[in-house]
Amino acid sequence: MFPTESNTIYCLFLLCSIFLTSNAAIDRHSLVTRYNPTRNASNPTTPMQVGNGNFAFGADVTSLQTFLPFATMSSWGWKNDSLPPNRTIEDVYNYKGESWYNHGRLVQYDFGGDPEIEQWLTANPNRVNLGIVGLVFLDAQTDLIQNASESDLSDVHQTLDLWTGIMSSEFTYEDTTINVTTTSAQDISAITVTVTSPLLFPNTSNAFTRLGLFLDFPWGDGSQKFSAPFVGNFSSALFDNHTTTLLDHSEIQAQIKHQMVDAIFYTTVESSTKFDITRDSPIAHRYTILPHSDTNSLSLVISYNSTLPSSLPSSASLVQSSIAAWESYWMDGGFIDLITGSTDSRADELQRRIILSRYLMRVNEAGEDPPQESGLVNDGWYGKFHMEEYFWHSAHWALWSNWDLLRRSSNVYNSFLPTSLSRSQIQQGWPSGARWPKMTDPSGRSSPGEINNLLIWEQPHPLVFATYEYRAFPSLSTLEKWKDVVKATADWMAVFAWSNASTGVYDLGPPLYVVSEDTSPNVTVNPAFELAYWRFGLGLAEAWFNELGEEVPRDWTIVKNNLAPLPIQNNSTSTVYAVYEGIEPDFWTDPAYINDHPSLVGLHGWLPPTEGLDLGIAKVTMEEVWARWNFSNCWGWDFPMLAMSAARNNDTEKAIEWLLHPLFQFDDVGMPIGGVRVPTPYFPGSGALLYATAMMAQGWDGSDEKEREGGKAPGFPRTGWNVSVEGLSMAL
Repeated sequence: MFPTESNTIYCLFLLCSIFLTSNAAIDRHSLVTRYNPTRNASNPTTPMQVGNGNFAFGADVTSLQTFLPFATMSSWGWKNDSLPPNRTIEDVYNYKGESWYNHGRLVQYDFGGDPEIEQWLTANPNRVNLGIVGLVFLDAQTDLIQNASESDLSDVHQTLDLWTGIMSSEFTYEDTTINVTTTSAQDISAITVTVTSPLLFPNTSNAFTRLGLFLDFPWGDGSQKFSAPFVGNFSSALFDNHTTTLLDHSEIQAQIKHQMVDAIFYTTVESSTKFDITRDSPIAHRYTILPHSDTNSLSLVISYNSTLPSSLPSSASLVQSSIAAWESYWMDGGFIDLITGSTDSRADELQRRIILSRYLMRVNEAGEDPPQESGLVNDGWYGKFHMEEYFWHSAHWALWSNWDLLRRSSNVYNSFLPTSLSRSQIQQGWPSGARWPKMTDPSGRSSPGEINNLLIWEQPHPLVFATYEYRAFPSLSTLEKWKDVVKATADWMAVFAWSNASTGVYDLGPPLYVVSEDTSPNVTVNPAFELAYWRFGLGLAEAWFNELGEEVPRDWTIVKNNLAPLPIQNNSTSTVYAVYEGIEPDFWTDPAYINDHPSLVGLHGWLPPTEGLDLGIAKVTMEEVWARWNFSNCWGWDFPMLAMSAARNNDTEKAIEWLLHPLFQFDDVGMPIGGVRVPTPYFPGSGALLYATAMMAQGWDGSDEKEREGGKAPGFPRTGWNVSVEGLSMAL
């Protein structure tokens, strides 16, 4: 599981052999730019985006937010709503939920308390749309703003250069060409916009400038769990809910202060060209920017901050930083070429999904905190992130060798450790360990709710992230970095397991929720996937302390070696694994149990074989899932998980079918379609796609070494597919 000096050398040799078998380095630039997205009309539900992982700007077909108010979002832009009537902040601090017995121990959870405070805690803080930027069209003779629409444009062409992160549009308005380019900074929350058109310059036929830009600022709150496809409300009816103030400004700079309740955000605009800025109306939070000097081109840098910035980069330097950062990203990380030499017609679509997902994950999911389900496109679950989904969001960075990006957010476990220790030992009364939250925000506070408190499959995740980092960087510093997190994680896993005197094994639950969240928590005991993940995770923790040369806590080993066996069910024709011990005999035909994440296929696919797993039963169970599950009610990472199971079971053709399943869709710019259960985009699907394809291309622990040495991809079919890889790491 952990590398030694000898197998580290072997891995380096293996990596070199992979490069050699492709005969030449992959032409990464050609493959990336082959899939540059283009549009000639706006998509009403998904934007084209630029960004840097902590900040993203979503655009309509003008490469701005002219006709559709797509969001400008960040990892840092949050606000709290006002408290409910007759409630104080002390009520928030003193909130207590119900206490349930867990095998004789009374455990206090975060649900069932004051409903007003509980809902406020669930919805706060909520993530905000920092504001929108668009084109403004003016009448040639009156200087009044015209109510233009997208239908007034012609000859529209928009493209996104994936290699540089530069988005551009060209179109005609009233027989005049307009060009727009938009680029995101890579180290701050800012964009640069360049607009080029004769309409910017008054002439003999135009008494006034006919083209400018506007800034608009919406009200946002936690009244809706999902805000998609747009975030915030621009209605003048809500004008008094928030304030905007134009601060001191010059001919080349302006600053606007936007306040919502106690949260304050600053928007700064700078240009080398003189401009005027005015408020459109006393009852609007919209401002218009017009060039003040004779010019056919206007370049602006627009930044968003929680404090006033001391300075901003120039437009030219910001563009150069984007070009350099994106080229480094594409050249330095892992890469898969499915096109060169492949004859299977499906290779092109799978390659497209990989390239566009690599771009969008870098824009939306490479921030300082774990990402929310919809990244930085819109808001789901009030903009909060879900730690059980963090594996699907971010584990792919490890396989694609993007450790600079993964380390931005994986440090969350160290920052959340104090609150998670407190949750476990002070609030819930466990004797040791840290209980990681499910739905949370940058504070690490757990959002109330039964599922949020009783789901457990997020608990072993940090052990997997730690293991991947040690495989990549096998040093004492890595071991020490993760030591406290590993110990606190495994300590809680050990104390949560209950010693059942009547059976002589350790049980998981009740109460708990399984991965699919569709069983009754008070009767759910020994769920198959959670048992396997518990055993796997405790084994990783043991290996960690062995590498440190420290004594492995005895409780970890006792629990791991004596966990209940995976529950099985004998059908009329076969023996299969069951979702949990004691589930009704006909659960395979009960829609209540076959409508959500099919975690049974994760027993040998997502997870490697664990102690006690019967590979024959796991394979039959996988095939039973294929035959009986209601996949119309599945979404996102379900399909890559199914593909990984097929790959580990040597059904590589089926693995490809799952990755390209009709219900697993990506739109023209690569946005993962949410499906019937969640809005679009649903980025755990993109992360899972990248994890699965890396695993299938590079292999996993126990995959055929001879095939890997021969340059063959263990998870891809032998016929029709030629798979070249660079810089990938093997999956567990």
